Amino acid sequence: MAVSEAPPTALAPASESALRVRMRRAGELTGNVLSNPTTLAGLIIITAMIGMALLAPWITTPNTPNPTQMPRDWGAIAVPPGSPGHPLGTTNTGGDVLYGVIWGARISLRLSLIVVSVTVAVGIAVGSLAGYRGGRVDEILMRIVDVFLSIPELIFALAIAAVLGPSFRNIILALAVVFWVKYARIMRAQVIHVKQNEYVDAARVIGDSSWRIFRKDVLPNSITPVIVQATLDMGNIVLVGATLSFIGLAEAGLAEWGVLVSEGQAGISAGRWWASTFPGLMVFLWALAFNLLGDGLRDVLDPRTEASR
Repeated sequence: MAVSEAPPTALAPASESALRVRMRRAGELTGNVLSNPTTLAGLIIITAMIGMALLAPWITTPNTPNPTQMPRDWGAIAVPPGSPGHPLGTTNTGGDVLYGVIWGARISLRLSLIVVSVTVAVGIAVGSLAGYRGGRVDEILMRIVDVFLSIPELIFALAIAAVLGPSFRNIILALAVVFWVKYARIMRAQVIHVKQNEYVDAARVIGDSSWRIFRKDVLPNSITPVIVQATLDMGNIVLVGATLSFIGLAEAGLAEWGVLVSEGQAGISAGRWWASTFPGLMVFLWALAFNLLGDGLRDVLDPRTEASR
């Protein structure tokens, strides 16, 4: 009598069960984040600002040929909020504040995404190599990191941007050069901690390669603090970038919050507060929202915080 073979789909329930576990964990994570009122408030502000940034060409009439440059209405100089055609008023040079606020969100989103993506990638690569290899490689890489960390972030970025010349692209480059080191330090510390765990030793015993161990065991269990720091830096980078723009290291007339604050500061003493107040408020809300979200993610993802609660 022939013995029937197991159907090819015999392993399907196990894979479906693993998928359900991942979905359940993702749902729990989302629920824990959304259950915190302050984190939820930050997430709402971030969603609104990102939506405004993505919809900028449809919310406003883009300035041609370069929509990132402020349109000028020379017949409406320093008009107050509520004026026809200028709901948030204009600057001393006729720049529409509402246009600058909306397109400033788009520029800030681009700035933070580019800088965070580059710095996280470089920081993870350097920190992982230093922590996983150890020895002389670790010593050399960490001394380079220490040199970078010995200079305050803002001063270092200011020096680089000033040397390269006034340009928003140079601000992006300067911030990328400055911010990667913190991710390298965080990642190195996490990798050194994780690679001492028993499951890493077990993977070596069964013959897994170093690359496989790092990819499957070390990296996934080391990345959490980097995610939290990246969320916090999404706000911090825009704050530093606006500071550099404010002191004149971006192109004149750029529709960016720091440039707008700089243009409007001359009118504050004359009672023309709106040109600086609205873009300054946007910088504040952007940084606040990502700090609230980052703190919420830290509470959820950090097991020590969860244990203390």
